[in-house]
Amino acid sequence: MAGCDVTASAALKMAAVRTFFRNSGMILLFFQCVFAAAKSDEQVPLVAWASDGFALSPVNAPLAGHTVSVDELESYLNTALSTTPHNLLLFLQDKLSVDDITIYGGVFGNKQDSVFQNLEAALLSSSSSLWLPSVSSSATALVSSLLQNQIDAAPLYMNPDTLAQLRLNASVAALLVFRLPYSGGADMMSTKEVLSGNDEVIGQVLSIMKAQSVPYTAVFTALWPSRVIEEASPAVHSVWSRSLLQSRREEATVTKPPLEFKEKGSTCILLWAEKLVVSQYRSGKWERHDLAPKTFGEGVAPSLSGSSCNETHSRLVLNYEDILNYRSFKLVFVMNRRYYKVSARHWFTMDLVQLDYDGKYATFNASRYIYAPAEYSYRCESVSSSRYPQLSPHSDKDNANDWQISFDDFQIQGFNVAGKDFSYGSDCASFFTPGIWMGLVTSLLMVLVLTYGLHMIMQLRTMDRFDDPKGPAISVPQTE
Repeated sequence: MAGCDVTASAALKMAAVRTFFRNSGMILLFFQCVFAAAKSDEQVPLVAWASDGFALSPVNAPLAGHTVSVDELESYLNTALSTTPHNLLLFLQDKLSVDDITIYGGVFGNKQDSVFQNLEAALLSSSSSLWLPSVSSSATALVSSLLQNQIDAAPLYMNPDTLAQLRLNASVAALLVFRLPYSGGADMMSTKEVLSGNDEVIGQVLSIMKAQSVPYTAVFTALWPSRVIEEASPAVHSVWSRSLLQSRREEATVTKPPLEFKEKGSTCILLWAEKLVVSQYRSGKWERHDLAPKTFGEGVAPSLSGSSCNETHSRLVLNYEDILNYRSFKLVFVMNRRYYKVSARHWFTMDLVQLDYDGKYATFNASRYIYAPAEYSYRCESVSSSRYPQLSPHSDKDNANDWQISFDDFQIQGFNVAGKDFSYGSDCASFFTPGIWMGLVTSLLMVLVLTYGLHMIMQLRTMDRFDDPKGPAISVPQTE
């Protein structure tokens, strides 16, 4: 599987690029890489390259079929980018799979139909590149943090228009992140157009960097795979395997009750989450721990010492021991209830999420994104400080810059709690999403066209006289 290796040699690099985009003589080798990368259900490709005059340090490529983990990706990036410019460009697409390169990359000789022309040109002009066809999506989700740690600079999210107005300094490290969309619908043309538009964005950014004579290192990857392939069909499993699968699914459907905090015998705070993951960057890598198993479930009752609640203020403190080698560890949620004249109602906001570990504090601001009417609960599929961050460090010097928090299937209510059940959940996703607006506008246009057509049909008039072929011809006077 030499075609998937990373090399600093220009000859091997040229062969690798042609393999992925246009060399039909090595298509068989390419498909071996594709099928090897498709064995797992959460795999995303990653490609990195440097500008003219710079080369990535050579690394040993993973074996075919191997999925690169978070630690392995960090090692690859640290080695490959050790000799490249510290102006990093991260093109982070929402979804991407190796299959997208196969379908839309013009690998079958139809070069004119390729949607990755600017990407291919950049790889051909670079003296070396890094190609990882199978990277865990949990690793690519942290690629921004890994690059941030590489140069010790906060990421800047921008677009080509914003970049064109800046004047970058080649001697100052910078991490520029460009978010790219993906269309996952059934319309293949729309997917092709979106990918082509993303390639145009890459071309514009690279042209701006070249015009300003700023050397760079670029990384192109995605957060999630666009296609998920099951490892095996359930029909090929044995009866024993099916029974085990059914048993696991039945166990997974068991819902654990939410965590309750009671004040004077009545419940005043409710909390539920599928995962409560905290991560700290230590010794060159991220160390993670999920607090959910110690928080929810039968026989699990974390200490809530320090928690309090009243009509305007709620504070939930989850106390743990021996978390990430800290003897004392606390996860604190601070919520406040306020009246807003504009909406003429009370709202609650989560002002702070705080970590207290052995007397040190890491504080995250949350009031900008986490809020709900006071009589409702707040719910969100994912609350994170890294991916689509709703939590941000309190300041540049706060210890929170060394931590990451991620809550999955998160729901909390700090006011107007009645019983052991959550009130109506105010979801973080807005009701009128872009898809809903598109559907409403399209439906309105169709109704208008239909109304106009019916109006025109109703205006049609039939003739009041008809010609009889057996009788004399009808004579219509000019006066009529």
